[in-house]
Amino acid sequence: VQLQASGGGLVQAGGSLRLSCAASGRSFGSYGMGWFRQAPGKERQFVASISWNGLTTYYADSVKGRFTISRDNAENTVSLQMHSLKPEDTAVYYCAATRFTGDARRPYDYDYWGQGTLVTVSS
Repeated sequence: VQLQASGGGLVQAGGSLRLSCAASGRSFGSYGMGWFRQAPGKERQFVASISWNGLTTYYADSVKGRFTISRDNAENTVSLQMHSLKPEDTAVYYCAATRFTGDARRPYDYDYWGQGTLVTVSS
């Protein structure tokens, strides 16, 4: 599976952005998908994940209620809708694919990674 993230940019605090991740490969629908982020000098951090069928989602406490993950298996895409953005949401955001079927929150749970897209939230 090859992943390509897009949609990052500069936004003011309180604003919204929608990130997208396009996947290649016929088996996209069999993978759980996740979004992580990494701020400068910090470790990669779990943001959200969604099961292969879209029925189960998990969120980091820091984004719960503000971010929504979704997927379209017909289009081989996964999205992250972000609202009420804060300066501390500034990071490079990565999409990733996993064969793990449970609550996959650790980077090493994931098998494939996209290249990342930068989100900058100004105060």
